Amino acid sequence: LSAGENVLIHAAAGGVGMAAVQIARHLGADVHATASRPKWDVVRDLGVEHVASSRDLEFERVFAGRGMHVVLNSLAGEFIDASVRLLAPEGRFIEMGKADLRQDLGRPDIRYRSFDLSEAGPDRLQEMLLVLVGLFERGVLRLPPVRSWSLAQARSAFRTLGQGRTIGKNVLLVPQDLDPDKAVLITGGTGVLGGILARHLVTGHGVRHL
Repeated sequence: LSAGENVLIHAAAGGVGMAAVQIARHLGADVHATASRPKWDVVRDLGVEHVASSRDLEFERVFAGRGMHVVLNSLAGEFIDASVRLLAPEGRFIEMGKADLRQDLGRPDIRYRSFDLSEAGPDRLQEMLLVLVGLFERGVLRLPPVRSWSLAQARSAFRTLGQGRTIGKNVLLVPQDLDPDKAVLITGGTGVLGGILARHLVTGHGVRHL
């Protein structure tokens, strides 16, 4: 994604959507976003001027003629078809969802990619994480809102998520205290995140055997 390009980010009030909006704006893209109407103010607070509903196909009319260079999709069915029609020639369609993977978008000029983070490989993942950590340290990026649920509330958490009533990230908490006398294994412990986690376990939980 380059400065000056138009990008359409669906479900922009979710955790992934809010992250994508921040990164796209940092790169200088012109962000267009969808979200349910009660969440529009949340998306606008991220600096997005162009917001439409993710609950119907009205976004196609609202964004018609803009020529999207990139669509970051998490919707399905006719929402995909409408998004494809908004793409500029030789646009890129990035599919985040797994419910409606396509073999043919009917646009041979379009580049289609189903997102899978594991394809990046460990070296590229480390490069990206280091860049992101730097952006957080400089205040360019900020964490999305987080709602925590006890693991015993998992059913309610997934129901709320499925109904699209959440903003930001949802986290399930495992109600288990760490025993400081037991050993903890950290894989990748010499990396940046591994080091942070190790310090957290020692200083925050009294773990003595790493």
